[in-house]
Amino acid sequence: MGKFQYETKKPGIVFFISAPIVLLFVLWGFMAPGHLEATANTALGATLDNFGWFYMLATALFIAFVLFLAVSPFGKLKLGKPDEKPEYQFYTWLGMLFSAGIGVGFVFWGVAEPALYYLDPHPDYINADEGTQANAGLRYGVFHWALHPWAIFSLVALTLGYVQFRKDQPALISSAFKPILGRNTHGVFGKGIDTLAVLATSTGVATTFGLSALQISGGLSHLSDGAIPNTGLTQAVIITIVTFLFIISAATGVNKGIRILSVINLTIAAILLIFVITFGPTLFIAESVVTTIGGYLTNVVQMSLDLDPFGDGEWLGTYTIFFWAWHISWAPFMGIFIARISRGRTIREFVAGVLIVPSLLAAIWFTAFGGTAVDMIMAGNDQLGDLVLENVEVALFATLAELPLGMIMSILALALIIIFFITSADSASYVLGAMTSNGSLNPKLWVKVAWGFLIAGTASVLLISDGLEGLQTAAIVAALPFTIIMCVMVVSLLIMMGKDLKIERRRRTKRQTKQVKEEVSGDVYGQMKDRVYKDIKSEVYEDIKEEVYEDIKEEVYEDIKEDVYDDIKDRVYEDLKEDLGEDFKDGPDDQKK
Repeated sequence: MGKFQYETKKPGIVFFISAPIVLLFVLWGFMAPGHLEATANTALGATLDNFGWFYMLATALFIAFVLFLAVSPFGKLKLGKPDEKPEYQFYTWLGMLFSAGIGVGFVFWGVAEPALYYLDPHPDYINADEGTQANAGLRYGVFHWALHPWAIFSLVALTLGYVQFRKDQPALISSAFKPILGRNTHGVFGKGIDTLAVLATSTGVATTFGLSALQISGGLSHLSDGAIPNTGLTQAVIITIVTFLFIISAATGVNKGIRILSVINLTIAAILLIFVITFGPTLFIAESVVTTIGGYLTNVVQMSLDLDPFGDGEWLGTYTIFFWAWHISWAPFMGIFIARISRGRTIREFVAGVLIVPSLLAAIWFTAFGGTAVDMIMAGNDQLGDLVLENVEVALFATLAELPLGMIMSILALALIIIFFITSADSASYVLGAMTSNGSLNPKLWVKVAWGFLIAGTASVLLISDGLEGLQTAAIVAALPFTIIMCVMVVSLLIMMGKDLKIERRRRTKRQTKQVKEEVSGDVYGQMKDRVYKDIKSEVYEDIKEEVYEDIKEEVYEDIKEDVYDDIKDRVYEDLKEDLGEDFKDGPDDQKK
């Protein structure tokens, strides 16, 4: 882990534009909270009336696009160089995905959403029976936290991971638009895009800060029987304390602070989930999980494109559009962070890990926690129902209190929220630091700390001005510009990947052609070699045969010649000897006569 090295850069012009804007917003909220609330409500009304349809259509488009990338040939492309391997193990990677901030939403809304949608049903289910309303409540809880948010995060993360680790571009939203903007990517247009992304991110992160502070405050108040008041002052103190705690984590870096706390978070969350399934209405939860997933898959298209045109749209604005806008305002933050921890993974593997697995976990989590609360309310627990409607942040603790070991589990849940809060602050300050430091994936500590304080201040003024409604309003309004940016990002990413896929196909074709040539050449060479070998072998054989024959012939001739010569010589000698002997024998007698 941590095998990649990242350059530290100084903060750029985007920091010196966006940070003062956020600071002015914080001062506005502290000095004139009523004016801020009125202005925000006006902007909210205009956004919902004119652009609610755009949020609904855009998020549906993002799901279709990300799934298309996974199943298409683009899925083989890697977020990095071809030989790079994933930097983190799957369990650690998954833990960092949740701890980056979205885990806060799971813990905060896991009980509250399904119960809220049962008590305050979608307009299509107002006159339905209780069972249908309960099923719809669970289904809409899953709907808001399954495919849609993770598709939003996946799109931005894929784009940024692709341009950073494959195209060697800085970790900036503007880098994704190089195929469209060209040289202007790092000019005025690019800086404008990055500034809008920073402002949207800071607002979305501040919303999460506020939700975490609300839930921690509500949990402490509930566990202490009111000894710790659930007030704005308590929430401000909590934000201050957590801000200082996150600085300690930020100083250790991604590979230590965030990674270690993320694994702890995921482990505690798993313990809570297993506890609720075991000690809650287990059979009811199991049946509800199957029913909810089935209903979700069956109705997801209709739910995604349902704008209630013949109604006032208040329910959708309060819930669905708020969640889409909140997730979109989180997209730059989650996108840069997920891209940073997903280096070395293929697009297909990335989509499976970032879209499919979290969506399945969301279905189980919301059905288990929300289903338990709905089952209690349907059984006559009106006090829990009233708490859900009046103090959403207390819903989790009130539900756990009804189960065995409720106090222990509530304390564990509170610890989980606090750690989630710290990791969210750490992750958010890291990402905002990268976005305002010319894309450096190792921003300076003081830049991260500065953003931590600015976000904490933003969350505080939103809570002071209008509580939870103020957080929702800010998220919906701030996300609109970035939604447009994401739609253009789809086109830009397609252009980049299309060119790279053509290059990959050409390379693959060249490799295959070369391989075929080598194989064909090898076969032809082998055949020719055999044929030539046989021809040469015959010729050489004849030549060698003749040479050997002549040599043998001469040697044999000489040997035979010598043997025959010796035989003839011996015979002639014997014959001569006999003849001469007779002559000598007769000679003297004749002479005597």
